[in-house]
Amino acid sequence: MKLLLLGTSGYHPSDQRQTACLMLPEVGIVLDAGTGFYRVRNHLATTTLDILLSHTHLDHVTGLTFLLSTRFQKRLDRISVYGTAEKLAACREHLLDENLFPAPLPVEWVPLAERPLTISGAKVTHFPVVHPGGCKGYRLDWPGHSMAYVTDTTATTDASYVEHIRGVDLLAHECNFRDGQEEWAHKTGHSSTSEVAKLAARAAVRQLVLIHLDPLDDPNDPVDIAAARRIFPATEIGRDMMEIEF
Repeated sequence: MKLLLLGTSGYHPSDQRQTACLMLPEVGIVLDAGTGFYRVRNHLATTTLDILLSHTHLDHVTGLTFLLSTRFQKRLDRISVYGTAEKLAACREHLLDENLFPAPLPVEWVPLAERPLTISGAKVTHFPVVHPGGCKGYRLDWPGHSMAYVTDTTATTDASYVEHIRGVDLLAHECNFRDGQEEWAHKTGHSSTSEVAKLAARAAVRQLVLIHLDPLDDPNDPVDIAAARRIFPATEIGRDMMEIEF
């Protein structure tokens, strides 16, 4: 299974990184729809598209407005957008209000239920993470492959979602702040480098990729990777268009 990072920045895009968007091209699943979403059309290998939204802050959903070009260039039999009922309503009523966006999107809106979903052969479970306005993390399990996506939350070793991600082959976790910026991380509902690495070790994941990086930081050195690897050696810094096998 391959994860393709289409957007690895938080808050706003930079010359090097678009905002939150991860893709599993082989199965047509996309995690969040930030500004990196325009790249989906170039990598989609299916005639269905399933978009899992963590929450509806603009850096995670503005790419939904790019769906018309995706539909124009690709044959798509179905597009489904998943999220909590109130987040989907926010997208439809505000982001896609006719005063902001001129056409209805050809999608089905699917509110998350308590039970796991089955999407393209994957068991998809969701769990709450702490962030202003609320946010969801996701775990996807196939026979022989598993991954988790956790963004916009403050990582701690006693976080409520540790058991939800335990033992996954790949954890894609936000890391908006460097070590030494923990106060800002807690104020804004984000994570710092060593705390994410400690969480990955606690959850016994196999690989960790750091995403949702600070667009104001050095794009070539956005986090202290050496500090992270001292705690959890199998750590990588996510880069736009990076492919990760798991």
